[in-house]
Amino acid sequence: MSAVPPRAAARLRTCARRLVSVPLAVVLASLALVAVLVAALVAPFAAVAGRPWRSLRFAAFLLCYACVDLAGVVAAAWFWVRCLRPVPGRSRAERLQAHSYEVLARLLDRLYWVAGPVFGLRLEVDPAVPPPGRAGAAPLLVFARHAGPGDSFLLVRMLLCEAGLRPQLVLKRFLRWDPCLDVLVGRTPHVFVPPQRTDRTAEHTVDAIAALGTGLGPGEAVVIFPEGGNFTRRRRARAISWLRRHGERRRAARAERRRHVLPPRLDGPLALLTSAVPAADVVFVAHTGLDGMDTASRVWRGVPLRAPVAATWWRVPGAEVPAGRAAAEEWLERQWSRVDAWIAERSGRASPLGR
Repeated sequence: MSAVPPRAAARLRTCARRLVSVPLAVVLASLALVAVLVAALVAPFAAVAGRPWRSLRFAAFLLCYACVDLAGVVAAAWFWVRCLRPVPGRSRAERLQAHSYEVLARLLDRLYWVAGPVFGLRLEVDPAVPPPGRAGAAPLLVFARHAGPGDSFLLVRMLLCEAGLRPQLVLKRFLRWDPCLDVLVGRTPHVFVPPQRTDRTAEHTVDAIAALGTGLGPGEAVVIFPEGGNFTRRRRARAISWLRRHGERRRAARAERRRHVLPPRLDGPLALLTSAVPAADVVFVAHTGLDGMDTASRVWRGVPLRAPVAATWWRVPGAEVPAGRAAAEEWLERQWSRVDAWIAERSGRASPLGR
C-alpha cells in the first residue's frame, strides 16, 4: 500500500476531529442550558445565604460561550460555500482569511461584554491601545505574559477590536478541539504547538514560527506567549529545576529572582526575532489580576472579580533589538525581568530587576 501524502493525512485528521468537536459543542450548549435553568431555580436560596450566585454566573457564561462557538462554526461554513463563487482580484484563501478575522473579532467582543456583568471583568490598560491606523506602519511581534483564565482571549480581542491589527497566533494544539478556533484560526497564518515535542517536531515548530515572522506585513502581528503556558508557582519551580538540571545556572538564578513569571522558552521567540527584526517592532505585554486563579477551586472562589485586570505594554523599535542569538537572548531576558518588575510593583511586592 502506498503511504498517504502528509497534506492529505492532515486533512483527514482535521475532518475526523471536527466530526467529534462540533457535536460535542452542541452537547455542551445543551448541558449549559440545563445548568442555567437549574442554577436559576436555586439562585434565590443562594441570595438568602448571601452567596454571589456563582453557579448561575458560570452556567450562563458557559451557555454563551457554547452558542458563540457554534455561531462561529456556522458563519465559517456559510462563507466557505459563498467562496465557491470566484471574485475577480481576490483569491479564495484571502477572502476566507479576511472573513475569519472579522468573525473572530465579533465573537471575542461578544464574550468580552458578557464577561463584564457576569464575572465582574474590568480591563484597565495603561498606556491606552492606539486606535486602528495609529499603531504605525511596522508589523509587530507581541510577546505576552500568560497567567490566568482567558488572558489570551483578552489580548487577541484587544489587537483585533481596539488596535485593528490582524494577529497571527502561536497557540497550544489542544485548542484545536474548540471547533470555532479550529476553523477560524486555521484560515489565518498560525502555529499550533504540539504538547509533546521530540527534537524533530520541536525543530519543525520553530521553523513554522520563524516563517510567521518572515511573512509579516503592515497591520499584522505575531502573538506568542514565551512562557509556553499559564504561570503557576508549581510550573515556576519545575522550570527552574529544569534549567539547573541542564546546566543553565545563570538563567535559573535569574528565574528565581523573578517571582511572577516563568522563564521564557527561547527557541520560538528568538526565531521570530531573527526572521522579522528589524522590519518588525516588538511589543511586550504584562498584566495582573487573574494570576491567583490557577486552579479550578480558585477560579470558583475568585468570581466575581473584586479588582480590575490591569495591563501595560511597551514597544521596542526593531532597529534597537540586538543582532545575534546571544545578544538577543540577553535582551529578551532583560525585557522579561521588566515584565516581572511591573507585576511586582502593581502587586505591591518588591522584585529586583534581573541582571
